[in-house]
Amino acid sequence: MKSRVIPFLMFFLAPCVALPAAAAAKSSKPNFIVILSDDQSWVGTSQRMIPGNPETASDYFRTPNIERLAAQGMIFSSGYSPAPFCCPTRRSLQVSQTPARHEYQADREGWPAVYRQQLNIPRMLKAADPSYRAAHFGKWDHRYDKITPVEQGYDVSDGPTGNANGNGLGEGSGAGSKTGKTSELKDPKLVSSLTERASAFMEEQVRAGRPFYLQVSHYAVHLDIQHSAAALERVKARPAGKKHNLPEFAAMTEDLDAAVGRLVEKVRMLGLFENTYVFYLSDNGGRSSLPGSKDLGLGLNHPLRGAKSNMYEGGIRVPFFVLGPGVKAGSVSNVPVTGLDFLPTMAELAGYQPTLPATIDGGSITSVLRNAGVGEVKRQRPYLIFHQAVDRNAQSALRWGNLKLVKTWKTGKLELFDLSKDLSEANDLSAKMPEKTKELDQTLTAFLTQVKATTVQTKIGKDE
Repeated sequence: MKSRVIPFLMFFLAPCVALPAAAAAKSSKPNFIVILSDDQSWVGTSQRMIPGNPETASDYFRTPNIERLAAQGMIFSSGYSPAPFCCPTRRSLQVSQTPARHEYQADREGWPAVYRQQLNIPRMLKAADPSYRAAHFGKWDHRYDKITPVEQGYDVSDGPTGNANGNGLGEGSGAGSKTGKTSELKDPKLVSSLTERASAFMEEQVRAGRPFYLQVSHYAVHLDIQHSAAALERVKARPAGKKHNLPEFAAMTEDLDAAVGRLVEKVRMLGLFENTYVFYLSDNGGRSSLPGSKDLGLGLNHPLRGAKSNMYEGGIRVPFFVLGPGVKAGSVSNVPVTGLDFLPTMAELAGYQPTLPATIDGGSITSVLRNAGVGEVKRQRPYLIFHQAVDRNAQSALRWGNLKLVKTWKTGKLELFDLSKDLSEANDLSAKMPEKTKELDQTLTAFLTQVKATTVQTKIGKDE
């Protein structure tokens, strides 16, 4: 217990060395911070995603700072990434569009010019108030057409970075390396330097009295594995779990947690909590395996089925927390939400006046945030769509209420699950509910046809 408490206190009781809260200049517009982790499972932290259910947290990792973040705001137990892979999620977050519209379109080579002009978070906020400043630090990973953060309206960024930038100092430092090698570093996965640059950006905006959007896209906990010596020492002092048992990966997770703690503490030190919203999520679900991890009968994403790369819950359901003004501390919401909802939510909170484009697939979650997690997110369509093809296994999913349809295009297989009763997607209801299965399949197919999405895999993609 002592080893867990000491680092927790270090980052939340540290002396104030930046601007005192009283000196912080105030802006009439809210600030927004998005913390994006990489390949982090829904159960990849010590925060129970369904309070009261110990299976919905890690049985080995310790993430007290993420727990504190969740306790200060709202846990979304049904929070989703836009895709089960890195790149499409990162694009989708910027423009609030399902990857079916862009990343896996049939004419993918033809859409970059359109993507460069679309409404995105920085452009929207600057239209709401020209004094907004936007920064992106960490993994950008747009790939293919080499679109840069500056082209998308960011004032400050690390440029068009990818996996290799975060692995540059580690053993086997290639993008998405699966060598199983690990590295002990002073700044593993650049968690400290990302946090320092993000903190400096916030300080600058406070001095100038400007509202801001800050996205910190961590390279952790993507492979290769990098960790600090102190984190590994703490981890090795505790018994391994049946679900999670790889010390080096646990240490990398806890280094990430420490960085999250430092960033949130900086928000407090700058006196920004009363006017700042913090969003936390992962770009996709956790991996199905890790080099060196022991399989003791429970999958790494248990109790969820599947993992990164597929449309089962393990691939797209992720840790998802929001804190900010009007968000009840310690609240929990079962309302399905997605990273696509960020742009519409920020638009409402920032006072963006124009009507959002019809191609926006997300909806504002503001009413849910202000109503202790209860309510409905109004989107263009009353369901969530997930889709991939081209250089991925062609697969789609549609969630409408508690029902979820998964379609594998190569075989035509349809599966139907009631997530309110079957979190693990173990009971396929398609044979028992053929009419509902047909209805959802027709809805899915109609949408994909409308946006001209391809439903075949034509090549093998690189690991993300």
